[in-house]
Formats: sequence, structure tokens, C-alpha cells
Amino acid sequence: MTRSMTYNEHGNVMWPLASGLAGTDTPVLLPIMAPRLQADCEPDGRITVSVWGVGAIATLSFTPLAAPFAYGPNLIEAANGGVYVAQSLPVMVIRGTQLQRLAAKTKAAWWHTPDAATPKPKSSRRGIRRTLVLEWGAVAIEQRGNDLVIAGGADLDEAQAALSLSVDAIVAEAKAYLSRCDRLPEADPLMRSMVIQGTHAALSAMRQARDGSFAGLAAGQGYSSPARTYYRDGYWTLQPLLTLAPEAVRDQIRLLAKGIQPDGEAPSAIILSGPAQSAAWDIFRRTTHPYVLEHARPQDWWSDHFDSPLFFILTLGDYVRTTGDSAEARLHWAHVKSIVARYVAASGPDGLPRKPDHDRDWADNVFREGLVSYNLGLWVGALDAIVAMGGSIDPDLAKQAGELAKTARASIDAALWQPALGHVAEYRNTDGFVEDHFALDSLTLLRYDAISTAHALTSLETATTKLESRNNPIQPYGDWGVLCAFPPYKKPAHTRAKSAFAFRYHNGSDWPYWDGVYAEERLRRGLPGARYALTRWWQACLSSGWAGAIEYYSPPFGRGSLLQGWSGLPADVAVRYRDAIGLSDEG
Repeated sequence: MTRSMTYNEHGNVMWPLASGLAGTDTPVLLPIMAPRLQADCEPDGRITVSVWGVGAIATLSFTPLAAPFAYGPNLIEAANGGVYVAQSLPVMVIRGTQLQRLAAKTKAAWWHTPDAATPKPKSSRRGIRRTLVLEWGAVAIEQRGNDLVIAGGADLDEAQAALSLSVDAIVAEAKAYLSRCDRLPEADPLMRSMVIQGTHAALSAMRQARDGSFAGLAAGQGYSSPARTYYRDGYWTLQPLLTLAPEAVRDQIRLLAKGIQPDGEAPSAIILSGPAQSAAWDIFRRTTHPYVLEHARPQDWWSDHFDSPLFFILTLGDYVRTTGDSAEARLHWAHVKSIVARYVAASGPDGLPRKPDHDRDWADNVFREGLVSYNLGLWVGALDAIVAMGGSIDPDLAKQAGELAKTARASIDAALWQPALGHVAEYRNTDGFVEDHFALDSLTLLRYDAISTAHALTSLETATTKLESRNNPIQPYGDWGVLCAFPPYKKPAHTRAKSAFAFRYHNGSDWPYWDGVYAEERLRRGLPGARYALTRWWQACLSSGWAGAIEYYSPPFGRGSLLQGWSGLPADVAVRYRDAIGLSDEG
């Protein structure tokens, strides 16, 4: 839908309100994620409805809502109505509107190919209720005066059951959810709105099965078909959930444990789709190149990722540390042992695991081989977690992990520190080539104290001048955020797809979750300047009209997915360091 943008006096499409909502006169897209229901809602008259594990079901058009608008998590307040989403059932209401058209989606996802045997959609109308049933899902809607109530489900029974909620109940649940996300109400409007949206990104990642049971942490709205949960994305997403919803972290661990292979290998993510979507995905996976090679097992999303097993241990360690539930560690200790053995086998005499020459870690558009700072930080962090958990479970492995961590720490600085540059290299290949630019993902070495304090402090100082765009006059786009890498990669052959372009994706975009890691490293060391990393990306969202926590962005290339779970990390850092931000930052 083409629309003209309206800007305020500062040139922004959206702006933070004192309430913590985001105001605008432009009807921008609202990404919706509730425990089951998902949607893309454009308040000028269009919404696409999906359900977790089911896929896209229907598109509706309705009479437009009127400006001004105030956007919150799964919520729009408009001059003549609004959009409100329930939490307890997969149902929402658009107030102040009338249904104009209901149309079935022709496929559940871009890779879904219905055939001649696929049943045709069935629609019916009875009184104020209309229903639409597809092979893979259903919607049921009611026009209750000027309130359009929309419900979705894996089948018609689930959708119609969701219509049992009254409009008042739906609105009340939506407002209660907004209050739950408002974790820093004393903050200024910019910080408060960032915390609301970031908390929403993390909480909405908690997906639910039809029976109400936990169904994984979604990476983001754009990563739902097939429905899957990631080791890496999940780790950063669950940081606020360690205190907000520890039972979800426990259940996430149990889901991820199913993907650990006997030799310690793990995929990027575990597929969690319902029967119809799973069957459609498996046909596509087995018949389409290169997917059959990348997804080796039906449950795998991108098999054999180098960082995934380490994130499993880190997640387990964080959960045990926060909750004291060591029984969960005992339950999965065999996986821990197999993972350690896998990385020891990949290590040299220096105790540092070598990554194979592939693109399978978080930088999945970059071929990094040999010693990769990011992975080495995770390795040391995982070893420390084993030491902390293993004393009463497996003293021998805990002792071995402690010795391995000591050896690794002694080797990392010598292998990767670049004294003339003031930071570690991103990676050193076994043939001697060094990509010596500053990559923000190397801050895993700081997060897990894998390099010396002196080098950590030097790295953070270098980050202010090289990676904070406001202080880097060499990059051409002015003050726009924190670069994830600078300068661009030296060898074009080491990059592919989006990362082949300077300042795009892994090659320099701003990733809010890395901003959160960077800000926390400054805050826990008592350094000023964290507010810029915590809020500059959110300023960019507001000025561009992106109503939610985005995956990444850069000025020449725009944004990634909306409502990204791990982009809730800056909000969690802001809440945990609320006093330090006010005391230590210049603003």
C-alpha cells in the first residue's frame, strides 16, 4: 500500500510520547505477535492474519482509522477507534471500523506450494459471524457494531472459541500487557518507549501451542514460517525472561536439548511447526536445492551451526545461576559433556577451537575460518558456566573446564590482539590471513572476561571512535547508530548475499542486540556513553516509522525484520542499570 509520510517539526515520522507510546500522523505498519496470533496491521485499512505454527491464513480490508495515532505493543490508539490484541486467546479487535473484504491466503508461507489435492478454502456467514477455513488454518470474525473482532486458529474450533472474549475483555488484556511492558515509567519518553517496545519484543517471543503449553521463543515476526526457535537468537532474547518468565527459559532449554546430536552438534534452530506446516516444509526441504543440503534433518533449521552448542550451555548456565535450579543442569549434563568433547577435538595446543570454513554462526553471510573472536568468547563463557554448574554434578568435567578456560584466556590475546588498532581482530584464518577490522560481535570476549581488563577497556574506547557513527567521520552517513563492523571486510570472497555490501547486514549495519551488549559492557565497568547505544537505534526506528524493535538497519539499505526478539536486550540493560545510566552517562 503506497502512502505519503507525515513528519513532525523534527523530521520524524513517529515521536515518543510522555505515556511511552509512539505518536504519529501517518498510518504505519503495526507488527502483532501475541502467544498464538500474529498479524501485520495497517490502520488505513488492511490486516494479514497468521497463527504460530500454522502460517498466514487471511487478509482483511476495513474502513480506515483516523489520525492521530499512538502506537504501543500490539496496540494502536486512533482518533476514532484503535487496535487491541488479547493475550489469553488468539483474538483481537479493531474498534471504529467496518469489514470491507475477507480473502484467503493462497499459501501458508512463501515456500508453501499447494497442489491440486489441496482443499479449496471454505467460507460461511451466519448473522454477524463470518468464517474462512483453509487446509492449514482458519479465521472467524464478528462485526459487533463498529467493533471488528478477528480470531485465528489451527482450525475452526480454535478460532471460534477465541470469539468468546468480549470486546471489553480484549481491550483490558491489551492494556494490561502494555502495563507489563512499561518497566521504566520514570524514564524520559525516548527511553521509556524504547523499554516498552524492547520488553514487548522479548515477551512476545514466547510462543504458545494450541493447548496453552510453551512452544518456543520466536526469533521475530519474520522468522515464523516454518515456526522455529533458535539457540543463538533465543539466548539473547531470554535475558530479560530469566527474571520475567524463568519457566519459559526452562522450557526453552528442554526444547533446544532435542536438537543436540550425540556428537555435540546442533542446528541453528529447531523447527516447531504444526502438522500441516511441518508436512509442507518437509516437502520443500527435500525437493529444493540447496535446502536439502542445509537442513539435514526434518527437525533442523540449518544444521551444524558452530555457535549453537555453546549457546545451549550458556543458556543452561544463566538459568541455573538465576534460579538455582541445578536439577535442570543434571537433566542435560550428557549434552554438556558431548559439546565439550566436540570443541576440545576442534582445538589446537593453545586450547582455542578452530571454526571450519563455512558461514554457520551468527554472521551467516560471512565465511569465517580458524580463530574467530566471537566464537572464542562463547567458548570461554561456556567453560565458566560448566565450572559454576559442575562442582556438585561432575567435578572432573568442572575441573577440566576450568583448566581449558585458563589456557584459552592465556592464548586469545596473543593470537588476536591488534595493539596498533586497539581491539582484537575479528578472525585469523589457519593460512595466516587476518581480518583485523573491529567487529562488535568480538565483545563476547569482554562479556565473558576472556581478554585482559586493560585490553577490554581499550576496546571500549576504540569502539566509541570507530563504531559509534557520531564519532566516525570516515563512514559517509553521519550520525545514525552503532556499526557492527568497521571498516568493511577486506576480502569480498569472504562475504555473500547482503553482507557483500559495505554497511549492510554483518558488514556494518546497526544491530540493536549488539548495541545492548556494548552498552552493558560500558555500564558494568562504570564507563559513560551507554545511552547512545541504548537509544540511537530506537530514534532511527521512530524517525523512519518502524513501529517496533527491528532486527538491524543502515541508512543506505533500510531495516530487517520487525519485532525481533533479541532486540529486546537494550531494554533489559536499561532496566537493570537504571541508576548507572542516570549517574554515569552524559545523555
